[in-house]
Amino acid sequence: MKTTTYDIGHLSLKTLLGPVSRATEVSARLDERLARSPVRDGFVERQHFADAAAALWLEGELVHIEDLVLHDAHMDIRTPTHELTRAHAVLRTRRRIFAQEPDWALSRDGFLALTGRGGAMPAAEQKSREGQGAGATSFEADAQDDADDLLAEEFAEIDAVLARSSKILSGADVPGRKEETSQRDRPEPQNGLIYDLDWNEEERLAEWQDVVARTRDLPVVLRGAILLKAWSDIEVLQHGVWLGPLLIAALLRQEGLAAHHLACLHLGAKNIPRERRRARNRSDRLLACLDAIHDAALVGLKEHDRLVLAKSQMERRVKQRRASSKLPDLVELVLSRPLVSTGMIQERLKVTKQGALNLIGELGLREMTGRGRFRAWGIVQSQPFA
Repeated sequence: MKTTTYDIGHLSLKTLLGPVSRATEVSARLDERLARSPVRDGFVERQHFADAAAALWLEGELVHIEDLVLHDAHMDIRTPTHELTRAHAVLRTRRRIFAQEPDWALSRDGFLALTGRGGAMPAAEQKSREGQGAGATSFEADAQDDADDLLAEEFAEIDAVLARSSKILSGADVPGRKEETSQRDRPEPQNGLIYDLDWNEEERLAEWQDVVARTRDLPVVLRGAILLKAWSDIEVLQHGVWLGPLLIAALLRQEGLAAHHLACLHLGAKNIPRERRRARNRSDRLLACLDAIHDAALVGLKEHDRLVLAKSQMERRVKQRRASSKLPDLVELVLSRPLVSTGMIQERLKVTKQGALNLIGELGLREMTGRGRFRAWGIVQSQPFA
């Protein structure tokens, strides 16, 4: 096997000093604020959903936040699409990384497990998520989610066949269907490309890990930007582009810059124009990666401030309530999700549908969907991707 070496290129101190300093300052400020924040757990969980949706947006797919929240709660209102199940895979991977020790993701065992080369992790190694974020899931629950997602994909394919058949019966012009020889050779819906058997992922992974080793002495933000650019340039995984930013976010957490959360680098990259992210000049691409880290922290600061304000406003409504009131529990629930449905409130708080609606009215939540059925409520204005 021929091993290639990724060229990091010339690093201009004059050009990079400003962006590195700004990204480091904002990231450190966000993490320091989260260290003593009363809404940290809810913030972390909400950011998981935000980054998962942004990861699919960067690949040209739109996943609605409400669908992702309901799918995660096993309360889908329609058959899950392939894009939705992939966004849920990003969500579960973020939770898995955050549930482990900070140095797990880039360790040998963690790296093999996340890239699908280490087999299933023993249940004894799964750390408890108590105190690290709301909505914690065990490894066994994640395994069940995997099975559910596979079933959801099968149902999505059945729905596609039924829709195609209906078009044919109605006389519509439907393109011919290509013969599918195996599951491995099937075109991926998100990019329309077949699985390339000559794509040497082992060599690409080794090349990226070599960059990890060679950048060990650089400042953490600069190192993260280089690794982010290298992951994109090398195209390490054929159908797992979203894993790279999660590994870099784990690196920022491991180095202590983002010790109390997992940076939303997909969400930060979403704010960078595609022309900059895909620029021909490697220096421009590196600066775009630095700006993505900066924007991820900046968006996090704004979201944290909104949550703190929302929590203080809701707590005023909770005051002077009797001890058996369910309102404090509802406050914690809505802080941990971008939105909540009536069914989620019923299941979590053990109340009737009318009781859930009464609690929503007392807390003054905003209706987010604008629909007559399958409504959902939130506490702050949705972010642009929603």
